[in-house]
Amino acid sequence: MSDASSPSGRPAHTRHHRPHAPRLSASRREGERVTPLELFFDLVFVLAITECTALMSHHPSWSGLAQGLLVLGVLWWAWASYAWLTSVIDPEAGPVRLVFFAAMASMLIAAICVPEAFGSLALAFALAIGFFRVAHIALFVIASSDAPDLRRSSTALGVSTAIAVAILATASAFDGLPQAALWVLALALDFGGPYLFGIEGWQLVPGHFAERHGLIIIIALGESIVEIGTGAAGHLDLGVGVAAVLGVGVAAAMWWVYFDVVALVSARRLAAAEVGPVQNALARDSYSYLHLFLVAGIVLTAFGLEEVLAHNDEHLHWLPAFGLCGGIALYLLGLVAFRHRQKGDWNRYKPVAAALLLLLIPVATAIPALATLAVATIVLALLVAREHSNYDERRDELRSRNTMTEAEAELIAAEREE
Repeated sequence: MSDASSPSGRPAHTRHHRPHAPRLSASRREGERVTPLELFFDLVFVLAITECTALMSHHPSWSGLAQGLLVLGVLWWAWASYAWLTSVIDPEAGPVRLVFFAAMASMLIAAICVPEAFGSLALAFALAIGFFRVAHIALFVIASSDAPDLRRSSTALGVSTAIAVAILATASAFDGLPQAALWVLALALDFGGPYLFGIEGWQLVPGHFAERHGLIIIIALGESIVEIGTGAAGHLDLGVGVAAVLGVGVAAAMWWVYFDVVALVSARRLAAAEVGPVQNALARDSYSYLHLFLVAGIVLTAFGLEEVLAHNDEHLHWLPAFGLCGGIALYLLGLVAFRHRQKGDWNRYKPVAAALLLLLIPVATAIPALATLAVATIVLALLVAREHSNYDERRDELRSRNTMTEAEAELIAAEREE
């Protein structure tokens, strides 16, 4: 037997070992920014949010408003699940991007179904959301192959997800209150899952996680601008022009009270939190839960703005008045709760502004819609001015640090030590 032969009698040169395809890893992605694919992925969510507003507009009743918010809750939780997922895996790596494209297609189908999510397309909506969530769970399970704690958490989430989607599918066979009750039950199970099954096994990259949620707020605010354009398209007069400008002012103020300081400080607090259950709980509560109130407030505001553009010289009915004023108030109160969960104290000015906006609701039913929008814009402008006047040089330092490169920050720190 020659040296070139194996013990089995086969020539050694015929034994080829094919390299294994790289497996997805549950390793943390420290310092990684949001990828272009994630931004592309989020664009589908724009349509979904727009369709929630369309559902409210096409069914201008309290039940239609409630349906729009329930659909938004389902869509939000589906999106938030992917925000956690992309803190574990690289969405642009190899075949993973194909799964993301498939998920985008299913979310697009779900968005198309939104206007009839409680009607003829209820089952199609549930199935589309089901595929979207299954793809998410499957990627999590693959990514957790070398992380037992993450695998256990992913499996538990898969169970609650399967039950919630099954309840949504079952709800398609009903209508009225029974259907709404099943939707509420499915949402309660989805949102309660992380509390019931624990959060110890989850992993996240704080900077990426905070940035991802900030970008979705921008996308939601962009949707409100779209509604202004939709409401005014092809019908420009003085009233419509003034309403459009004021609407942009409202959106700008809502951007300001979040992104000027709050977004930066909250991202730093999340990064500074103790890695593990403490950090995971902070991310779950302040971002996955409380940011839903911010997005819901924006969607309600967009609904109200659309009505103002369409009937700027008439008084608002109770429903659009609640949408406009109540939506802005909900957004502000969501920021109050966000700060309390992050810092442990309460903002002094946002609750006052929210109270004034809630008091404006009955007034809005008796004065022209344009006047209501003007008052709401003034309240927000005063809030921005008052909060800005309270900031000192620490705000400028914070914002300058946010634009620094890592090398610049290290250089400044070294100079201070000297």
